[in-house]
Amino acid sequence: MTRLVVVVEKASDWSAYYPSVDVMSAMDYLREPVVADEERTQVINLCRNYKYLGTGYYVSLLAEARGHRVMPSVRTVNDLRRRSLYGLDIEDLNQKLTHFLPAGGRDTTDFGILVYFGQTAYPALQDLARQVFEMFPCPLLRIEFERERVWQVASIRPVGLHTLDDAQEDAFAAALDAFSRKLWRRPRARKRYRYELAMLVDPNEAMPPSNKKALKAFVAAGRELGIEVDTIGKHDYPRLAEYDGLFIRETTASDNHTYRFAHRAEREGMVVIDDPSSILRCTNKIFLNDLMVARKLAVPRTEILYRDDAKGLPEIAERLGFPLVLKIPDGSFSRGVVKVEDPAALEKAAGELFQHSALLLAQEFVYTEFDWRIGVLNREALYACKYYMSRGHWQIYNHGAKGTAKSGGFETVPVRDAPAEVVKLALRATQPIGDGLYGVDLKQVEGKPMVIEVNDNPSIDAGVEDAYLGEDLYRRVMQEFLRRMERKRLGLDR
Repeated sequence: MTRLVVVVEKASDWSAYYPSVDVMSAMDYLREPVVADEERTQVINLCRNYKYLGTGYYVSLLAEARGHRVMPSVRTVNDLRRRSLYGLDIEDLNQKLTHFLPAGGRDTTDFGILVYFGQTAYPALQDLARQVFEMFPCPLLRIEFERERVWQVASIRPVGLHTLDDAQEDAFAAALDAFSRKLWRRPRARKRYRYELAMLVDPNEAMPPSNKKALKAFVAAGRELGIEVDTIGKHDYPRLAEYDGLFIRETTASDNHTYRFAHRAEREGMVVIDDPSSILRCTNKIFLNDLMVARKLAVPRTEILYRDDAKGLPEIAERLGFPLVLKIPDGSFSRGVVKVEDPAALEKAAGELFQHSALLLAQEFVYTEFDWRIGVLNREALYACKYYMSRGHWQIYNHGAKGTAKSGGFETVPVRDAPAEVVKLALRATQPIGDGLYGVDLKQVEGKPMVIEVNDNPSIDAGVEDAYLGEDLYRRVMQEFLRRMERKRLGLDR
């Protein structure tokens, strides 16, 4: 069970709240003897400020030295001091604030909100508050806005607990209660586990990378190796730093919470699969195509279409021939992929897809009865599958009009029985991407393989990818997490 410690600079800062054994002064915490404690400790640092080499700064610094999870971390303190807003999605900020402020506030040139553990009293600005908290995990923040011609973020700074009024104290207390209840997790089983791994899943995802039986198999394999695997969801972001590693088992994208989870896990020094670099590199087909071409790896003939240069469609069609395939760069599970048979269909499909992306890929159509999928983990082949095209369709997944999807059959074989040239090309394709877990899709035409794409979040379903290896497939993945976590503990670089 996680121990919670709330650190305040002065006892009077907590006078508005009920006394608690979880609350201690900064000086008591700093003077606390350092002991080898296997119990996980989460420190909420509520000092009045976090100035460099000040009391609040040292609370966070020594908490990290003691192996405690602390909010804010020293890194967050430093980031706030630099006021780095890189990556903050504020494109619609002007529209949000214009609608939010009353008509009488048209002449307002500055405005601010308080954020308590990612929560704000203003529902219209909740998404922005959450984004800021995810970037700068700090208990109490004030976001200042300013307007010249349009609204923009002027500053993000920590706020002291002692500065709050009665209503703000109530809001903070509610947010702290909600946050701490997430930390006080269910009691551990009697068996102690050396490491804890968060497995990010979405139980409502229509086409998840792992089915329920496979997720249970990962949990069982982890426990067998001394790793407690805890399933978490997108609302568990504040808890992420409790764990030693993160395993993402929901479909990744560079513009949603899966990337934010991966980025924070890496920043916290955790073992993470999929790592943020792999997500960025694999989720964009344009990047992958250029990467494969630069490495002189065989791929279908491909052209890039630009929304601002629609006149180039006939020339591209002439070079590739019909039929050809149009793809949105960040589509997954065959979504955003259209086969066109003639110039009219090309123009119509391109117009529709350009509504979602400024660039598209046009590829020569290469039909095969099945695609090879080679699973790769830490630069070694893990499994080999044949994915057959959906019946009466040219893709593995046939997405119906009502949002349903049907897939073709499969055949899982030992890696040694897959064509050697297919396995070799798969390993070469993942080499420049990283040493994570990947699924490489390839076609084999007249005995020669070509790379279709590299997936950073490959399917591992019970009854499909594990058909040959069985439980050993899940064990091998967990063994890789164990190896990496051991190296982290020993301070070794991979």
